[in-house]
Amino acid sequence: MDIISTLMGGYVKDMLEKGGRLDSRKPYEFRDIKVETGVIDHAEGSAQVDIGTTKVLAGVKLMVEDPMADTPGQGNLMMNAELLPLAYADYETGPPSPESIELARVVDRGIRAGNSVDLLSLALEDGKVWSIFVDLYVLNYGGNLFDASGLAAMAALANTRMPKYENSAVVREERDKKLKIDNIVTYTTFGKVSDHLLLDMNINEEDIASARLTIATDDSQIRAMQKGMNGSFSAKEVEELIDISFEKHKELKGVIEKSME
Repeated sequence: MDIISTLMGGYVKDMLEKGGRLDSRKPYEFRDIKVETGVIDHAEGSAQVDIGTTKVLAGVKLMVEDPMADTPGQGNLMMNAELLPLAYADYETGPPSPESIELARVVDRGIRAGNSVDLLSLALEDGKVWSIFVDLYVLNYGGNLFDASGLAAMAALANTRMPKYENSAVVREERDKKLKIDNIVTYTTFGKVSDHLLLDMNINEEDIASARLTIATDDSQIRAMQKGMNGSFSAKEVEELIDISFEKHKELKGVIEKSME
């Protein structure tokens, strides 16, 4: 950590000890959230999500393929994440980084475990299936990529229009129906800085956090959890964060539903 980051980290900790955050938010308050859908003309679905200065673009593409050998008669869902060098000085071109792999897996796990998309409904009459490819592009990193990416993926799927499929051919010019969304899953990521628990850490808070916990929920169930960094949370802290996650799900679900109007 360079001298500027060290000084900023000390300032962030001082603010927390005095009961505040650098951007004047409460501990369990999101930064401003903006969702815009239909931002990529040639994708079947797309969305850009801004949480504070963090910006993530999601695009959905559909292809007709053979089903997986172990799931005949069931469509496929693939999630990919790219941390673009323009988003942050430490991001580099090349093979997927551990951070991008983790990001894609966490978002995929929540949507898949929550049965957001009925993969059985993606089977086609000729034995083929639809494969859904969701690509996440981090345009600017300002902290909390998990929640922004989860929102972007969910909003892009909800924005997806299915191409017409007839005579074993895809007619992309005719998108005749929406992709049916059976369940909305949202993500809330918390961090621990000293003994302070924070929702939606910005980049300065993430730099000095000791532990991170991402919780994916729907209306009634925890669908996935991912713990990151070297620190830990007590059982009591996890219970508290789960309760907050369900509370915030209502807020985030409302944001997604508004984007679907």
